[in-house]
Amino acid sequence: MSAVNVGVVVNEGKTLGSGLEELRAALADVGHADPPWYEVPKSKKAPNKIRRLVEDDGVDRVLVWGGDGTVRRAIHTVLEEGYEHVAIGVLPAGTSNLLAKNLSIPITVRGAVDVAVQGEPRPLDIGVMNEEHFAVMAGTGFDALMIREADDSELKDRLGRIGYVWAGVRHTGVSPAHAEIELDGEPWYTGDASCIMVANVGRILGGVPAFPDASPTDGRLDVGVVAARHRTDWLRVLSSAILRRTDRSPLTRVASANEISIRLDRTYPWEVDGGDRDRSDAYAVSCRPGAVRVCQPRCGS
Repeated sequence: MSAVNVGVVVNEGKTLGSGLEELRAALADVGHADPPWYEVPKSKKAPNKIRRLVEDDGVDRVLVWGGDGTVRRAIHTVLEEGYEHVAIGVLPAGTSNLLAKNLSIPITVRGAVDVAVQGEPRPLDIGVMNEEHFAVMAGTGFDALMIREADDSELKDRLGRIGYVWAGVRHTGVSPAHAEIELDGEPWYTGDASCIMVANVGRILGGVPAFPDASPTDGRLDVGVVAARHRTDWLRVLSSAILRRTDRSPLTRVASANEISIRLDRTYPWEVDGGDRDRSDAYAVSCRPGAVRVCQPRCGS
């Protein structure tokens, strides 16, 4: 029997492999045949179950079955409640699974269970945007509009990742706002911005390496500004990202910082780890170095 006390929270709307039957079998094979287990209909219901797992069931490793949004809720809960002894195991059953992919967590039930239960819990930097935590990325403008469109029209549920692409095409003509951005208290950017993205990892939607130098363990966040106005501009930006030449594109600027201040001349929607939020024209962003422990493959495995 493993020394860790494992508990599971399941987002019922997410699937992976053969589903929950395979998950139970995989857990039994690694010594956890009947762990504390809660299922929720949506990610926003996960925090209460995580509190029960930790406070009532004595769990010190929470396994999260869901997408980046569900994992974000788990991380937010662990940090807000001060559960410093609790590690998170990611069971990537979502649409994009960006955190899992950036951390080399297998997108299979048994592979993910092996890492979640027997992997190494390592400290991970966490970003905070307007008091909301994120592990992958946050942003305002084009990416938030795309995510909102995919969610509101149910494109994500019906088409998966293709739904994001379809929604993105509809917003490539978004009118830029005027932005003023400070990094660590110093002026950095003033000008048009159709998308402002802050990332904790290198690969974002679609696996695009938008921030090739980003690391979730360097105590900093990477920030990128896109000034694209038309579909052809976005194609140029995407091409630069795929070729890992984002810093050479005349339509983008990229840097890193611990604290980021963003002010716009109009309100834009914003998002954290794929969850859209109401409009705002001001954003305070910061990095919490090594704030939470996430189970990752052991070196050499």
